[in-house]
Amino acid sequence: MLPTENRLRRREDFAAAVRRGRRAGRPLLVVHLRSDSPSEQRGKDPHASGENAPPSRAGFVVSKAVGGAVVRNLVKRRLRHLMRVRIDRLPAGSLVVVRALPGAGEADHDQLARDLDAALQRLLGGAAR
Repeated sequence: MLPTENRLRRREDFAAAVRRGRRAGRPLLVVHLRSDSPSEQRGKDPHASGENAPPSRAGFVVSKAVGGAVVRNLVKRRLRHLMRVRIDRLPAGSLVVVRALPGAGEADHDQLARDLDAALQRLLGGAAR
């Protein structure tokens, strides 16, 4: 499970990541990343716990196109688990939105992990387009 301080919950945070962040698409998911410079982060995060660097936060979008309620919840649980071990790779204060595409409902854990890793690597500058 993703810790509370690492969860995106507010609509404004989702919108900021999707509208003003960078995007990397893969066959099973699309990852949106918004990472501000430290000077832009100061005073913006109402959830900051008084530390110098606010934590990175992640949110998930899994629509009905992925499948029924049971399948959608399974995909969300898998994505939360995968992000839990990857959240430390992100710059402090970054916002990440992972949007599952229709094929994610039939994908297994390893396929989701490969697509998530590839998208994050592309967004963090580790791979060429």
